[in-house]
Formats: sequence, structure tokens, C-alpha cells
Amino acid sequence: MGSFLESKEFKSFCHNVFGSLPISIDILDKDGNIIYMNEAFLDFLKLKEEDVIGKLVTDVNPTSKFLETLKSKRASIAEEHVFPNNKPAIVHRIPIFDDEGEVIGGFGMLLFEDIEKAKAIAEKFAEMNKELTLYKNELAKINASRYSLDDIYGISDAINRAKDKVRKMAKVNSNVVILGESGVGKELFAHSIHNESNRSQGPFVTLNCSAIPENLFESELFGYEEGAFTGAKKGGNIGKFELAHGGTIFLDEIGDMSHPMQVKLLRVLQEKEVLRIGGKSPIKLDVRVICATNKDLAKMVEEGTFREDLYYRLNVLTLEIPPLRKRKEDIKLLIEKFLGEFYKETGLYRKVPENVINKLKEYDWPGNVRELRNVVERMAVSSEGLNITIDDIPRYILKKSLASNCKTQELGLKSIVESVEKDVIIQMLKEAKGNKSKAAKKLNIPRATLYRKMEDYGITEEEYM
Repeated sequence: MGSFLESKEFKSFCHNVFGSLPISIDILDKDGNIIYMNEAFLDFLKLKEEDVIGKLVTDVNPTSKFLETLKSKRASIAEEHVFPNNKPAIVHRIPIFDDEGEVIGGFGMLLFEDIEKAKAIAEKFAEMNKELTLYKNELAKINASRYSLDDIYGISDAINRAKDKVRKMAKVNSNVVILGESGVGKELFAHSIHNESNRSQGPFVTLNCSAIPENLFESELFGYEEGAFTGAKKGGNIGKFELAHGGTIFLDEIGDMSHPMQVKLLRVLQEKEVLRIGGKSPIKLDVRVICATNKDLAKMVEEGTFREDLYYRLNVLTLEIPPLRKRKEDIKLLIEKFLGEFYKETGLYRKVPENVINKLKEYDWPGNVRELRNVVERMAVSSEGLNITIDDIPRYILKKSLASNCKTQELGLKSIVESVEKDVIIQMLKEAKGNKSKAAKKLNIPRATLYRKMEDYGITEEEYM
């Protein structure tokens, strides 16, 4: 909390809320140094901001009793006070506490109205302070970066080179595009860039561009004012870009962003400001943008499906994550990691012998690390003993690993039959447009049998839809 009082977010909040108020307000840190003073207070003291910020309150106002308030941890409400310029005022000095009850700062206010009105205003501020604390705490929970370089497992040269690039990229504030196949862990690398950078104490906000309906995308990204459209909630809504102020926004699946939204995103990046839907005044932003995609953006630019100017605005730095098939020496380490996580979740301890690991290395892992994690969990559940065996490996992996090792050899009859059977099932599913009941009827088999064979052959929705 102490660091939050000194953060850009808090200072921005103070300027937005207190800056234009006719009431004199100052905010101190736990040692009594002034960290904020609004224009009304500066005018009252006939001082400039640089004369007070960072100064001990008694150096600016020798008659101040604020240090006593911080030491006693007791608020002084509606107390009469005479300033060095001989001007009297009604003063409020309120200590600010953290969750452990320790003083982390102080809030000061002075009025020239009657005491009862002063008390009412002080009480209102106390309510606002509670709301601010709640907002800050919730924002920290939702928008905190969860992963660092330590969460990226691997000993391969390819993964070590990628991690080295992360460290270099973290030293600057340039926008980044992360490229890689589905399942390689692009989000992990985005988190790591943020955590290694000087923005690590700021928010990390994520948005999956393919998961937001087109009609909601603009309001989600840029926010909206109350009454901006039918269904707009009271008080409006803060957009993802505003939430990311002072930190990083991660736009996943950027290649799926529609052309109209590309235009609006480009404007935000160019102007470094955002305008809420229904808003009149743009809001200045300090945000680093990290994008990720499994698509070829350069090719999309050539085809006209992705704006060239946006591409160059985003693609200042490029980080390409290698697929798992190009770093198979990492498979053993990843398996051990996933088994450790499985043990923590279930209490079931499993080991993978070298012969099983070697068999898994024969497979190309088109689903990359995500697929490996799912397979490890599946094997751990199906295993009847401490050691996972070859028999616990899904059949579709065994078949494909066998095929990769037998490119010049004739396969046995059983393998050929199974291969043909899989192809026929996929074809029937395509003809049935994914309807498994219709496909089962076409194949003249029970639906339960179809499901079992799809499981055995590792048939995924992407293969028939």
C-alpha cells in the first residue's frame, strides 16, 4: 500500500479527483513528506508544486501538527488552525492505514465553512477512501502479472535464446509481437516481459481478441460513459487500456481483430490517448502493448486483411517462440513439472521412466506444451501404478510416433486398418458437419463406439470442422 501512494496511478487519481476542487487538500507519506498538494492549497500558501513535493510538512508549514497526527495514529477533525500567513482555517488531519493497521500516510484538508459541514465532508471522504482501497485491491488481484521467466521451463538452446530476448526487450518500452504456434506458451512470455521491465509494479491487463464479440469489442477495449448506449451500466465502465495505464496490455490473438477495430487501435497507439464511447475528452495513456498471434501477420498484410500501418506500429520488436518439436530435450523437464503440479492438486504421485519419455519424444506435438500437459495428466490418471507405462500413452501418439520411425518400412496390417478407419471416421464427421449422432448412423455403429474410437485415435474438432 505504501508504494501505491507513491505510484503514478494514485497520483493520477488525486489529480483527477482533487485537482479542480476549491477545497485545499494535501497527502503525506508515513514520514510526513508531502506527496501531493492540489492547486487550491498551493494558492492558499502562495507556493508552487516544486516548493512542496517531497518536503517535510513542517518545512512548508512550521505550525503544522500533522506529524503528531501520524505518530498518534488518531485523526484530528474540524480543528481550528492558524497558518504562518495568519490565516485561520478549519483543518482535518486523517491518518491512512494499511490492512495491518500501520500508518502509511495522511490526508489533510482545510475549509472555511462551519464545522458541521466540515465534518460531513470529512465523513464523505472516508467513504471515498474505502471505495478507493477496494478498487485498488480488486484491480491488483485481477490485473497482476502471474508468470516470470522462472515459470518457463526448458534447457534447450532455443528456449534459452527466447528467454535472453525477453530480458533485452524488458529494458525498453517498445511494442512487441510474440509469434508462435498454438500452445507454445506465448502468454507466459508476455507476462515475463512485463515482470522483467520497469513496469513490473504496474498493472498487466489481458484481452483475447478472438473471445470478445465484435459488438462489445470497442467498449471492452476503450470503455464507455454512462448512457452511451442501451444497456450501458450506471457510472460507465473503464476500458482495458485505461486499466493498463502505467503498465502493460497484452492483446492475444491480435490476428483475429476486425478491420474497423484495427483502425481504432491504430489511433490509440498513435495519439497515446483513448476516448471512451460517449466521452467528450480523451484520456492520456502510458501503456506498453504486447501482442501475440499464431497467424502470419506479414502475409495478412500482403492479403489486405491486416493493416500495414498497424502492423509496423505493433511489430517494433518480434519474439518468436519455438514449437515443442524443435526443442524435444525440454520434454523431460516439462513432464516432471506437470507431474509435480498434478501431485499438488490430487495427491497422486506418478513417475515417468526413460523408455516412456523417449517414446513421447518420437511424437511431434502439434499442440505443443498445452497438448503435452493434457497428455501427462491423462497418463497420470489412467496409470494403475506408480510408474507410467507405454500402455498409458494415448494410442494416437503411439501410432504417429511409430509412423515417424517407419517412413521407409511397411506398416503392419493392423496399423494400416486403423489408419484407414480413422480417415473414414473423420470423413463421416465432416459430412455430418460435426454431428456425432449422424456420423455414427452413417458408420452403422453405436454413438458410444464412435466416441471411444475418436478418443483412441485422438481425433480433434479441428480435423473435421
